[in-house]
Amino acid sequence: MQCREPEAPLAKLLKFRGTFVVFTLLLSVSVCSQLTVLVRLNDGQITEELLEADSEKDIITVEFRQTDGTLITFLSDFKRVSINPTKCISTTPEKGQSQYQALCFISHLDHGELIPSEAMARLRQKNPHVVRSADERCSVEQFTMNAALNMSRSWHLSTHIHNVCRDARDLVYTRQQDVKYWLEKGVEGSVFDVFPQSLNVTDLQSCSSTTDPWQPCACSYRLNLEWFPCQLKYCRGQGSNPYKCGIKSCSKGYRFDFYMPHKQLCLWDEDN
Repeated sequence: MQCREPEAPLAKLLKFRGTFVVFTLLLSVSVCSQLTVLVRLNDGQITEELLEADSEKDIITVEFRQTDGTLITFLSDFKRVSINPTKCISTTPEKGQSQYQALCFISHLDHGELIPSEAMARLRQKNPHVVRSADERCSVEQFTMNAALNMSRSWHLSTHIHNVCRDARDLVYTRQQDVKYWLEKGVEGSVFDVFPQSLNVTDLQSCSSTTDPWQPCACSYRLNLEWFPCQLKYCRGQGSNPYKCGIKSCSKGYRFDFYMPHKQLCLWDEDN
C-alpha cells in the first residue's frame, strides 16, 4: 500500500481495505476516547462494538454483545502488571437460574497484543455505518484456568478488577503460570487461591458429559473478539523516518477451561 503526505496538517489519512479515510489519527493530546464500530460476528450477524481508551490510566476496554445476548467485556490494564480481565455475562435465564450469570477470566497481557492506549485514544472514525472485518485472523488461544482470584484482595493486582468482575462473585479465574509471573513482580500471594490437585481441570470430567447436575466438572467457554486494533502501521514520507499512518485490525478466538463446583452452573457447555 502506497502512502502519501496528508493534506491536513493535524491528521494522517488512512486506507483500510480499499476504503479511504476510515480512521484519523489526531496529533493533539487526548486522554480519553470512545469509538463505536460495527463488526460482523462469526455467525454472520452484526453487532456494535464499543472501544474505550484512557491514556492517563493506561487502559483499553472493548465491549460488545453476542447474538445470544451474552455481554463480553475485554479490559486491558497496562499500567500495573499488564492484566487482561475478560467478563462474560449471559442474560438468558436457564432452568430456574437467576436472570444472568457472570464469569470473569484474568490473564497476563503480553505487550504487542494491542496497540498502546495512547494510540487507541487518538483513533477517530469517519464512516460509522461501515461493517468492519479484521485484517488478520489469529488462531484460537486456549487457557486452562487452574487458579482463582480473591476479589477482596484484587486491588493489589489491579484497581479495575473489582469493577469489571464484581458480578462474577466466586467465578473469577486465572492461571497458575500467571500467578507465578505476578508473584515474581511483587504482587501479594493473598490475592490468589490455587486449586488443590483434586480439582485439576485437566483431570475432571467435562460438564457436557456429566449426568449429575450437582457434580463438580470441567467447564468450557469460547468467545471470539472479532475486531480490535492490534498493531500500528508505519509509512514513509519524504524524510527518512517512518511515521504512524494507521492501524492493523485483528480477530482472535479464546477458549477457557475451568473448574465448576457443579454442572448446574455450566449449562451453555451442555448445549454445545
